[in-house]
Parts: sequence; C-alpha cells; structure tokens
Amino acid sequence: MTDMTIGNPFKILWTFSLPMLLSSLFQQLYNIVDSIVAGKFIGVNALAAVGASYPITALFIAVAVGSSMGCSVVVAQIFGSKKYTTMKSAISTAIISLTSLSIILTILGSIFCKPLMRLLHTPENIFSDSALYLQIYISGIIFLFLYNTATAIFNGLGDSKTPLCLLIFSSIFNIILDLVFVITFKMGVSGVAWATFIAQGLSSILAIVCLIMRLRKIEVTEKYPYFSSYILKRISRIAIPSIMQQSFISIGQICVQGLVNSYGAIVVAGYSAAFRVHTIALTSMSTMSSALSSFTAQNIGAKKISRVKEGYKAAVAITLSICGGILILFLIFAPKLIGLFVDSSESINVINVGTEFLRTLAPFYLVVGLKMVCDGVLRGAGAMKDFMFATFSDLILRVALSFILASIIGYSGIWWAFPLGWIIGTALSVYFYYKGTWKPSIN
Repeated sequence: MTDMTIGNPFKILWTFSLPMLLSSLFQQLYNIVDSIVAGKFIGVNALAAVGASYPITALFIAVAVGSSMGCSVVVAQIFGSKKYTTMKSAISTAIISLTSLSIILTILGSIFCKPLMRLLHTPENIFSDSALYLQIYISGIIFLFLYNTATAIFNGLGDSKTPLCLLIFSSIFNIILDLVFVITFKMGVSGVAWATFIAQGLSSILAIVCLIMRLRKIEVTEKYPYFSSYILKRISRIAIPSIMQQSFISIGQICVQGLVNSYGAIVVAGYSAAFRVHTIALTSMSTMSSALSSFTAQNIGAKKISRVKEGYKAAVAITLSICGGILILFLIFAPKLIGLFVDSSESINVINVGTEFLRTLAPFYLVVGLKMVCDGVLRGAGAMKDFMFATFSDLILRVALSFILASIIGYSGIWWAFPLGWIIGTALSVYFYYKGTWKPSIN
C-alpha cells in the first residue's frame, strides 16, 4: 500500500498510475477482443451486433465505476487519516451495498434487454445476435461490480499493482476463450459473450479473495460493524453524483448509438470499431484522473492541502504527454487500427468510417485530458456539484449537437459534436479548479 501524503507528487502519481493505466488497457481488452474476434471470424454484421449493444453495457459499467469511485475516495480519506478500524468498516459496507445493487440491476437488465435494443433502432439483421450478447453480459453484472469494488478499494489504499496482475491473467484467459468458443466450437456471437462472462467472473472472485487476504494483514484492536449506515451515506455523497455523471454519459452514448444505427450496419460497424479504440484513449486519460482523486483524497485526510496543487501540476504534465502520443498514433495509424477489427474482403467502407471518427477527435484529446485532471481534484475533494455541472454541460451539448449536425452534414456531424462538447466542459472544469470552489469542502 502507498502513503501518498509523503514524497515527490510527480513520482508518486507516475508510479501509482502506470499500473492503473496498464490495468485499464487490459480491462478494455475484454470489449476489444470481443469485437476483433466477431469482426474477423464471424463477419461485419457480428461486429455491428456486438457494437450495437455496447452503449447499454457501458451504462452498467458506468454505474459500477461511479459506485466504486465513492468507495475509493472514502477509503483513501480514511486511510490517509490512519483510522484503520473505520476503514475496514467502510470496505465491508461498500461490498455489501454494491453487491445488492448489482443484483437489482441484473434483474432489471434481464427484463428490459430487448425493449432497450428496440429503443436504439437496432437494425433487424443484427438484432438477434445483439440481444443475445447483451443478455449474457447482463447475467455477469455481479462480477462486474465485485471486481470494480475490489479495484477501487485497492486504489484507495494506494495499491495499483494487484489489480494489474489480476487483469493480465483474466484478459489472456478471455482471449483464449474467445478464440476457442468462436473458432473451435463455432458458437458465434454467444461464444464471444460467454468468454467475457467467464473471464470477468474469475477475475472478480480472485480480486475479492486477494482483498480479504490483504485486509487480514491490517490488525485492529476494536470491533467494527460490517455495515454502517453513516459510512454508506458518506460513500453515497461521492458515489451518487459519480453514478449520475457516468450514467448520463452512457445515456448520451445510447442516444448517439441510436442515431448511428439509423445509418445502417456499415456505419455501425465502423463507429463500433473506432469507439473501441477511442475508449482506450479516454481510459488512458481517466486513469490519471482516478490516480489524482486518490492522491487528493489521501492528502485531504492528512490535511496537506498544498500537496493537492502540486499533484495537479504533475498530473497535467503527465496527461498532456499521454494525449500527445495518442494524437500522433491516431493521425498516422488510424486505418490500420480499424483494420484490426474486420476481414480485408469487406473492410474498406468500415475502415473509412472508423478512420474519419478517430482523426476528427484526436486533436481534441489534449482538451478533454485537461478536463479529466481538473475533475480528478474536484472528485477527490468531494466537490461533486462543480464536477457534475461541468460534465453534464459537456454531455448535453454533445448529444444535442450530434442530432443537429447529423441532420445537416450526415453521420460526420456526430463525430464533430464530441470535441465541441469537450471544449465547453473543459472550460468549466478548469474554471472551477482555479476558482478554488473545491477548497471549502476539505475543511
């Protein structure tokens, strides 16, 4: 475990975030491998089917990630203040609460799976496969929540290496299962879904076991409640706005996906492949944001406010360097990246659509990267009103512009809506950081 209240902020953030970055990249392999195997070994329609369900799966991921953010911040604050008995109570409270939430979402998701696909105007030629993939994915929501909860706790304790080791193992396992189920057993899209279900289930179980073993090494002299309503409220104060933020982003993606679906399977396939690659870029940036939230929360717990500003400057330097590398990569190699998802005999139109998407967005990653750094401080400090306002402004504008611009210049207008929304959201996040509205919340 890492105490972030001492030492050089740049070195701490870099060494802490690097395993987190690798973990996030391996986590993205789940969806990317699904899409590559579907596109390469089943066909463009299979790629489109997996991609059409992605915004809905992203909604469940959003709730899981948002919930775990609240857990991570509270655990980090308590860990920074060295109150280990309270910390153990917070961890058990989080696991119980989020497991219960995952069960509720599994039931609701199973009921509304097909109606949601209809709502998205999913093309009929991919509807059955898309709904099947989504139904199997929903069955594993409890594993998604357990893994994200355990990972959030590890991050709050300053341990980003354990989640990385678990993800490397489960990602490789997922790739093997994808290939076996699709190529050997000819299971089609269902094989891709079951591979994700099994790999995700195994990683979550291993994560919880590792967490329990870690906590047993932290000795406490007092008894603590396994469930605390007070701690649940404290977690909820961070988690609920984070869930809303993440969920609204996913709802926005659902609206955009419905618009993309109206242009047919080729555009859906190109967008789906490009969005997978785009998600890796955003994940690389959000990793530093999450690391900075843990850094901020621990130093708030230790009442070392000046270190938060030092951490912010270090995070800006690291994030902008990452964004610059991604920009160059996408501008040069976008066609080859999209080509990974489809067979060459049917790829040209799909590659053109995906390449246009990536090259439109790439120059603006520097903008959204700065936003995520500011958001990391706001979230870690508990300034959730400012955080939500900046995020919702970005989202609402982005979705509205997608429909407006698409009606004028076609599906290319959807791509341009992304950077325009980012510019507004970033301006607000930077304003709130430098205004210092997050400072009163740390007294």
